[in-house]
Amino acid sequence: MSTLVETPEVQRKTVAVRSWKVPIGFGVFALLALVLFVGLGRQGTTTFRLSNAGDVIQLPPLLLPTYATGVAVTILLVVLTVIATLRAMRSQRIPLWMTVVFSVAFLIGFLTWAAAGETIPVPGLLLGTVALSSPIIFGALGGVISERVGVVNVAIEGQLLAGAFMAALVSSLTDSPILGLLAAMLAGVLVSFVLAAFSIKYLVDQVIVGVVLNVLVAGLTSFLYSVLLSPNAAELNSSTRFERINIPLLSEIPILGPVLFRQTPIVYLMYIAVFAVWWGLFHTKWGLRLRSVGEHPTAADTVGINVNSTRFWNVSLAGAIAGLGGAFYTVASLGSFNKEMTAGAGFIALAAVIFGRWDPIRATLAALLFGFATNLQGTLGVIGSPVPSEFMLMLPYVVTILAVAGFVGHVRGPAAAGKPYVKS
Repeated sequence: MSTLVETPEVQRKTVAVRSWKVPIGFGVFALLALVLFVGLGRQGTTTFRLSNAGDVIQLPPLLLPTYATGVAVTILLVVLTVIATLRAMRSQRIPLWMTVVFSVAFLIGFLTWAAAGETIPVPGLLLGTVALSSPIIFGALGGVISERVGVVNVAIEGQLLAGAFMAALVSSLTDSPILGLLAAMLAGVLVSFVLAAFSIKYLVDQVIVGVVLNVLVAGLTSFLYSVLLSPNAAELNSSTRFERINIPLLSEIPILGPVLFRQTPIVYLMYIAVFAVWWGLFHTKWGLRLRSVGEHPTAADTVGINVNSTRFWNVSLAGAIAGLGGAFYTVASLGSFNKEMTAGAGFIALAAVIFGRWDPIRATLAALLFGFATNLQGTLGVIGSPVPSEFMLMLPYVVTILAVAGFVGHVRGPAAAGKPYVKS
């Protein structure tokens, strides 16, 4: 009987794998920069206003010559593309900092080109980004938990909408935004309860259940709005909203202070939720059990984990978090409920989950990208930019498609997501 023993030569042998995804992506955006910033370059000076009138610390506006900045940015992008190509030819990994520098440089160049001769209010742009991203972030966190435990959550849209409706109704009746917040969480749990019951207990296709729930919640809330809220708007659809709370010292930090630390309690709760979900998933026994059920339920069952019970309760938790996102619309932002007011935010949250590779931090950053693009199209429209607003709304979806297609790295969800578990 012979035994195969690895020699030192075999042990040292490695397989070099070349990945051209990042260089190709860099090349596309570098070519776009060459066309826009140089070929279609604009003259003038772009002003970036870095402080608001009421800020304690006033930063002088940043003035950038439009054409010269575009040329400089294009050169930098081309250099980074060449470096990335050479590293790919040598089968070397492209460092993350290079991608970050490339992205920031392109964004600065694009903003400078698009707002030539105008002023971009940076604090206002970022503040609007946080506001538009908050419900998406809550929805994405719920999606991450649900899919990590093995249940595809297409019903995020319904959870957001149910949360918005219940928050408006309860807050109006009680004059308490806190009770509205709790009601929104309960509404999200109820929608998730139906999703969990049909997909886990009755083994119905999870995607179909999610789509049906979205249609059901949209129809039900629209009906109740027409027959209940609209005729009694003063009593039932005038939510008491959270007031903004300024965090001492932190709120005076230039640029970031007004954006992050002059917010309503629900936004501060969002900060806590992002950290708590990340820490819980990757640093606690709860997270280990949850991820094991989503990756290999049979192995989890073997070591004594109740797979279906774990899935059921964590899908309910995901619904509660998504319900908080719905409450943002009515007790933090608009103050009243309208038909289908979430406007597809749940589907954007689902895209953020995929784009963020089922990671809470990355999903949050993806949600911020959607919020930034949505707010930017409004800002550019106000200053009269030649960039069509439809292009800005399209951009994050294009990036998401590229991400799913693998141009920004391999995207693989939890192995058992969408697969019912039947104990043998």
